[in-house]
Amino acid sequence: MIRVAYLGPEGTFTEEALRTQADLVAGETIPVRSVPEVFSTVERGDAELGLVPIENAIEGAVALTLDVLAFESELLIQREVDLPISLNLCARPGTTLRDVRSILTMPMAVGQCREWLERKLPGVEVRAANSTAEAAQEVSRSRKTGIAAIANAGAAKKYGLKNLATAIEDHDRNQTRFVLLGRGVPAPTGHDRTSIVCFQRSDRPGSLLAMLQEFAARTINLTKVESRPTKHTLGDYCFFIDFEGHVSDPLVADCLRTLAAKQAKVKFLGSYPVAGSGAVARRSAAGKSWRDANSWVNALQAQVRSEDE
Repeated sequence: MIRVAYLGPEGTFTEEALRTQADLVAGETIPVRSVPEVFSTVERGDAELGLVPIENAIEGAVALTLDVLAFESELLIQREVDLPISLNLCARPGTTLRDVRSILTMPMAVGQCREWLERKLPGVEVRAANSTAEAAQEVSRSRKTGIAAIANAGAAKKYGLKNLATAIEDHDRNQTRFVLLGRGVPAPTGHDRTSIVCFQRSDRPGSLLAMLQEFAARTINLTKVESRPTKHTLGDYCFFIDFEGHVSDPLVADCLRTLAAKQAKVKFLGSYPVAGSGAVARRSAAGKSWRDANSWVNALQAQVRSEDE
């Protein structure tokens, strides 16, 4: 039975994302307290896979996940999982919105509903938790009055809280992307994404442009470029780059080879199936197109005369 560690405790959005994956739910699921602990649980061998958040549609990248991927771990991304996100303000029964004096939640959740908080609860203290479910759990155990949590509906129900306000995120169609971590590279599907980190060999004008030109020259579509501090010197940055394609694709392999040889130190984070609406259909269409093209090329090669003919 496969074991999957995830950002817990039970009731987190990460667990919700995990439960959309039938093969993962069939195994043993292991909640842990923090993103780095998910990585270390897999690295120790206490789990074969780990699921963590990596990007939110409102707040952007989860910096902690990126930093552990880039600087602390050799685990690779196995797949991505997209999950619609809706945040609620919840508290123990008997608490009203007027009673709230303190809110507990994870920092990224605060950013997703900042405007609502400024309108409805200006000046209320906000304290950090490792996850929204941990916030709900702590509020349910606290004897303090006037304390609430920003969490998902599942966590509120699990820990016996009532919703004081629902859907408090500032923008519609809020989503979070999660990544499954493990060892090795999944087989190509025809609709894949590759993630890398590029470390400049020297800080000079045009160095980023030179890196990006390697992709442009091969018509490889970039889906994300993001800078992060290298942790070495103020003003020294590395670049996280996501792009379409799989490391087994000849063009992708050639691009990575040239990048590593000429432009930058490259850390490979994984090649994995793309999630999102239409992904399955696109993979099916890509597979059919590949089979058709392969049959065509095989037919052409069959016509090549031998030297004796």
